[in-house]
Amino acid sequence: MKTVAISGQRLSSRIEQLGQIGRTKDNGVQRLALTEEDREATLLVSEWMKEAGLTVSHDHFGNLIGRKEGKNPALPPVMIGSHIDSVRNGGKFDGIIGVLAGIEVAHVISETDFSHEHPLEVVAFCEEEGSRFYDGLFGSRGMVGKVLEEDLQKVDDNHITRYEALKTFGFGINPDQIKQSVRKIGDIKLYLELHIEQGPFLDMNQYPVGIVSGIAGPSWFTVRLVGEAGHAGTVPMNFRKDPMMGAAEVIKEVEDLCMENPDAPTVGTVGKIAVFPGGNNIIPESVEFTLDIRDIELERRNTIIEKIEKKIQLVSRARGLEYKIEKNVDAAPVKCSEDLVNTLKEASKDLVIEAPVMVSGAGHDAMFLAEIAEIGMVFVRCRKGISHQPKEWADINDIVTGTKVIYEAVLKHI
Repeated sequence: MKTVAISGQRLSSRIEQLGQIGRTKDNGVQRLALTEEDREATLLVSEWMKEAGLTVSHDHFGNLIGRKEGKNPALPPVMIGSHIDSVRNGGKFDGIIGVLAGIEVAHVISETDFSHEHPLEVVAFCEEEGSRFYDGLFGSRGMVGKVLEEDLQKVDDNHITRYEALKTFGFGINPDQIKQSVRKIGDIKLYLELHIEQGPFLDMNQYPVGIVSGIAGPSWFTVRLVGEAGHAGTVPMNFRKDPMMGAAEVIKEVEDLCMENPDAPTVGTVGKIAVFPGGNNIIPESVEFTLDIRDIELERRNTIIEKIEKKIQLVSRARGLEYKIEKNVDAAPVKCSEDLVNTLKEASKDLVIEAPVMVSGAGHDAMFLAEIAEIGMVFVRCRKGISHQPKEWADINDIVTGTKVIYEAVLKHI
């Protein structure tokens, strides 16, 4: 087995330090993009980047970038990345281990004075989770030129636009200049990402890490049904235009459609419902809910989405409701680079690590980087597959193992 000088102590200490920023009463983490908590985390991660020999900057999408020049700065960089924002009351491993692994790789390369031709970049992408402005993967979408003016005008729960949040975040970020931060094919040699699995496969089968061959494409919607408010005690059931009951029909249809084929990995989630006016003795006037549909096969996913849209139309017509369907994110499933999958497999073999090849059901920044560069991903097992909540946990030994695999892959390409 090769000896790689990855410091588990350094990684563990940094995970714990970041976990204190935005800590919740449940010992979870709530660090939404472009907030004070995010700013505090950004300053801390920036210092770690500098300690690793990286020059730190921000692009105009809010992405934090640490760069180490190679012998030929004109060559496209090898990039490692993930994110440091969190979901609401989430865990302390999701996203950050990919950024910390990248910093650790840079640290070891600097420490050993390893000579490399290509530059190395470590990136913490802005708002991967979408927990503040409800349309995730913002920073990676921006980097590949997929952000529109309407994305900058998205508002958070306090009616602050993303444009305003970027403008006031500091670090030289200017959303009026985002076109300067777009990268094209050839600008990045390859992109690698380390992430917890967020599912149970590795834990159930006792693998410390896995190699990702493809990523399911998420499609996110906001659905709004509008009916007629009324007194809960006086309006007969057959006279009602109740959007809540209509929403219930649609939500049940989501589950039924996704479970029609037990062998197909289609998943559907309604994660947020808002009711207006929201009284216990009032028939609602309107109901708004989010919808997340994912699959590794685009045609199958889109067929299910079409059926859900048809159900919304039928339910609205039958119940006398008005409806609106707003698409927030629509990412196609992507395949990882076959060459990088093989590189990661070879690295695992060299390290005497058994790492199965697997598919990711979760979306990642790598999905959009795939539009301009080859991508590769390594998963780290997480206990019972639990993620996006305070009980999320990954063992430091597994994180070190995953970082070693990334490190070996970087050395072969940089």
